[in-house]
Amino acid sequence: MNHYRTIWISDVHLGTRGCKAQALLDFLRYNEAQYIYLVGDIFDGWALRKTWYWSQDFNDVVQKLLRKARKGAKVVYLPGNHDEFLHQFVDLEFGHIAIKKELVHTTADGRRLLVLHGDECDGIVKYNKWLALLGSKAYDAALIINHWFNVARRAMGLPYWSLSAYLKYKVKNACKFVSDYENALAELARKNRCDGVVCGHIHRAEIRSIQDVQYCNDGDWVESCTSLVEHHDGRLELITWADVTTAAPAIERQSESDAPATSLHLEPAAMQALPADAGLLLK
Repeated sequence: MNHYRTIWISDVHLGTRGCKAQALLDFLRYNEAQYIYLVGDIFDGWALRKTWYWSQDFNDVVQKLLRKARKGAKVVYLPGNHDEFLHQFVDLEFGHIAIKKELVHTTADGRRLLVLHGDECDGIVKYNKWLALLGSKAYDAALIINHWFNVARRAMGLPYWSLSAYLKYKVKNACKFVSDYENALAELARKNRCDGVVCGHIHRAEIRSIQDVQYCNDGDWVESCTSLVEHHDGRLELITWADVTTAAPAIERQSESDAPATSLHLEPAAMQALPADAGLLLK
């Protein structure tokens, strides 16, 4: 069991077939922290509104996070764009999990880190939601291609390789988008008098300095299976779970299988607390 001061997780996309929930569940079993930040897009409301898909693995991830909160971890949920229906619950608390739009985390060595999902610095999501939805569909198609591509690689004894991540690094326009996004978040951190920023959204895990700001992206759990952690001395590190565990190939097979959909069981009180438009998620 690894014990960290802080863990940041984002872009799990529970409710999609591309979500590697089994890998995340494995990560949560072997890693504890005093602070756990869920940095947006934990649920994928866009996908669930279109087609209901909810496996037992998704229930297990939710229950594991709730259990950590009950046992004393300070768990904070910062909604993103795919789970935007949770924005109306900002500053409330459910099951010992606080919901915040953004916050400032102070590391053990005294640095101030602005924590937020980051979609507000994505011009496509902010000003052209229809284009973002179109891009989301294209991304889903890339994940399907990526799945069968890796089925073939496994048959040849080759390790997992992310096609969509490769395209992000190689396509010129994608590289410009990522650079603009990172610079915008660094500027936002400066405006908030912070030493760094922790975000998600673009599914690209990275720690780097942008002039005087430390930019940290904790990645995702549909492609790279990465999280950002803070050690007890304040040191930050990216954890790629597939590199840590030899069980990664088996985890990938389990998470990408077409498991039978199950119902998400909610108590009546919890049902009443949900927004009206979230009813689509519970059909």
